[in-house]
Amino acid sequence: MGKGREIRVLRRTPRSGVSSAVRFSVVIPTFRRPEALLACVAALRAQDLAGIPFEIVVVDDAGDDSALRELLAQFSDGPPIRYAPVPGRRGPAAARNLGAEIATGEFLAFIDDDCEPDPNWLRAFDRAIRAADADGRVLFGGCVINLDPSNVYATASQNLIDFLYDWYNRDAQRARFFTTNNIAVSRESFLAFGGFDPSFPRAAAEDRDFCDRWREARGRLQSVPDAIVHHVHRLSLPAFVGQHLGYGRGAVYLHEARQRRGAELPRIEPLGFYRKLVLWPFRQDFGWRAPVLGALAVVSQAAYAFGYYTERFRRGKVSRSSVDPRPTRPPRMASRRDTPRVRSSTDR
Repeated sequence: MGKGREIRVLRRTPRSGVSSAVRFSVVIPTFRRPEALLACVAALRAQDLAGIPFEIVVVDDAGDDSALRELLAQFSDGPPIRYAPVPGRRGPAAARNLGAEIATGEFLAFIDDDCEPDPNWLRAFDRAIRAADADGRVLFGGCVINLDPSNVYATASQNLIDFLYDWYNRDAQRARFFTTNNIAVSRESFLAFGGFDPSFPRAAAEDRDFCDRWREARGRLQSVPDAIVHHVHRLSLPAFVGQHLGYGRGAVYLHEARQRRGAELPRIEPLGFYRKLVLWPFRQDFGWRAPVLGALAVVSQAAYAFGYYTERFRRGKVSRSSVDPRPTRPPRMASRRDTPRVRSSTDR
């Protein structure tokens, strides 16, 4: 990812028998959560799109599962559903890339298998895309809402994301970070850009890496608050701690990816960031749970730091030997003004 090459605009030849009029391809990476996946698909089939055509692309990171195929086959009407198994478990970043490759829509909308979109989800993205008219240079990010507010750990996890969105995305037209369970982007631009970095093995930090590289390539992030997705992530305390341990481990891969392309390593946030993070629940409508959520915010940061340093220690020698010391320039997003530099390519 980000090896200094100019972004190419891909011109794809429509596949035989496949309509080129599909507006959205909704890509869902999944791993052994059939019940959650079916709920996600059912919510997608309830989209209020007023004739805007879309398809659903399910990418199974657990391999070819005939039982899952049969479950999806029950949805014989409505938007077409395409199933693609990943050969061997490679992580959600690689699964999303595969989904984008086989998709036929003009735009990609990414969602996770434990999420249920609002009926107006794709319509909201469609309105934002038409209003932006930004030549494929904009990455659109929606709003994620916790669907189980009675679960304090799920609430604490979403509370952290809400805080990060408030911290990084105060200007909706110049946002800096989106999670990958609610984003939309031009498929052509996504493929030309190179997609997600498949070296990230788990659902951790690959979203930060993608957003960073997109901005480095002169792309823009734009918030779409009315593109709503409900996150169904029921957690226990051990699962909550494990989640943030994983985020810390993912940060090691993020640092390695930035080092490979010669980008500036992320700095430690100022003390004001952590103070506002702990106090954030008290400024929301959480009532008596605010102190608990504030304490869990502290736990999340401790787990993150522990995960980061243990993974860094584990990978220390490997990381030092695998990093190319020669910095590389990040790719640059193509635009109409760059037409003489754009190269066309046709899929075979």
